[in-house]
Amino acid sequence: MIKVQLIAITIVALLSLNATAGEKPNIVLLFADDAGYGDFGFHGSHHFKTPNLDQLAKSGVRLTSFYVTGATCGPSRAGMLSGKCQQRFGFEEINVPGIMSDHSKLLGDEMGLPTQLPTMADHLQDLGYRTAVFGKWHMGVADRYHPLKRGFDEFYGFRGGARSFFAYPDPNRAKRENLMERGFEGFKEHEGYLTNVLADEACDFIQRSQDKPFFVYLSFSAVHTPMQADPQDKDTFSELNGTRRIAAQMMLSMDRACGQVLDKLKELGLSDNTLVVFSNDNGGPMDKNGSSNFPLSGVKATQLEGGLRVPGLVAWPGKLPAGVDYELPLSTLDLLPTFVAAGGGDPSVIEGLDGVDMLPYLRGGNKGRPHQTLCWKMETRGAIRDGDWKLLRFPDRPAELFDIVKDPGEQNDLAADNPELVKTLFKKLFAWELELQRPLFMLRREEEGWSSRRADEFRSPPAETY
Repeated sequence: MIKVQLIAITIVALLSLNATAGEKPNIVLLFADDAGYGDFGFHGSHHFKTPNLDQLAKSGVRLTSFYVTGATCGPSRAGMLSGKCQQRFGFEEINVPGIMSDHSKLLGDEMGLPTQLPTMADHLQDLGYRTAVFGKWHMGVADRYHPLKRGFDEFYGFRGGARSFFAYPDPNRAKRENLMERGFEGFKEHEGYLTNVLADEACDFIQRSQDKPFFVYLSFSAVHTPMQADPQDKDTFSELNGTRRIAAQMMLSMDRACGQVLDKLKELGLSDNTLVVFSNDNGGPMDKNGSSNFPLSGVKATQLEGGLRVPGLVAWPGKLPAGVDYELPLSTLDLLPTFVAAGGGDPSVIEGLDGVDMLPYLRGGNKGRPHQTLCWKMETRGAIRDGDWKLLRFPDRPAELFDIVKDPGEQNDLAADNPELVKTLFKKLFAWELELQRPLFMLRREEEGWSSRRADEFRSPPAETY
């Protein structure tokens, strides 16, 4: 009789565990590269077409003050994947190998996301998730930084920061970090247009992973250079010219790829139990890929809004409201704790996180500010947003102060009218910087270029007709 009771209890427990596992949402992170803030239909673009992402915006929450942790690709992704300001562990000033070949020669394998830091994939694995990353990695090219050693069960993509959207005709002449790789050292060039291939791979993973909760990090290289459009879109956007036209075509391909993934979730009946996030790693560089950050000033690698504020969409049917805007500041730092909380974990026990669980705020249960203060730093430049005020600190001229809610284009400098507030924000920024580690990789100005250029060059937003 006792054995029967024990068996019955065991069965109930197993059923309970299975039910709990079934309630965990799948998580899909769709992540663009170097996209312009104004180049999305849901942000009012007149020419770029993003119908699938526009529909995602209607089905979820649009984050209108969503920030990255850094204005360039590598540091931004390091902060997002770790849930910590990347300056806390010295990943501050430059991109890892794959972009700056001289740095690669100088520092070799030393550049990458420090291996002692768990990633969002590590945390989700601990919660029972099957994890995969497709596309751009950019967190270090050495084997010890490989995605399969950083919490991901599957990887198909490239270790570096950018590559051709088409297969290299002679892979032996390409850099190792730019080659397509399946798993660990399964180097073989893809067939077809890269954006489409990544969508196919993500959909295949989703198809194979329905038996347990999964996390997909679909890390597009679009619309980063090189400017190469899908041949099937060659006749589109005839009203645009040059790089601007190619950027619109590349954006269309990326939107179509996002739609393919969303359609796969719907086809498999997984949409209602999947948390989907779309965002971008930094502002558009404009002069390199023809992007537009309208109505924001600034570009990639500057700490103006156009370098730091990015699109943000969060959709979870039945768990989050649909078709609404959330206007208070949030950050890509918040993705890790949000994913952990959605997966049944407790982000409060993770040491040193700088982000917060977004879900109570997006649901309306918490009416407070997720972040009173957000800070950014690159070399001696710094920026701080405290409430509705934003201070920009420069090494070669006086600080600038903006009411960022009334003046998101940062056109009206109010520093001279508010000297005490400027002093207070300087102190807050300095206090934050005292918590940081020295940069692991030092910037060479002649390679990065941006740090020696005045913010004034990017002050005026591009024409709205974009």
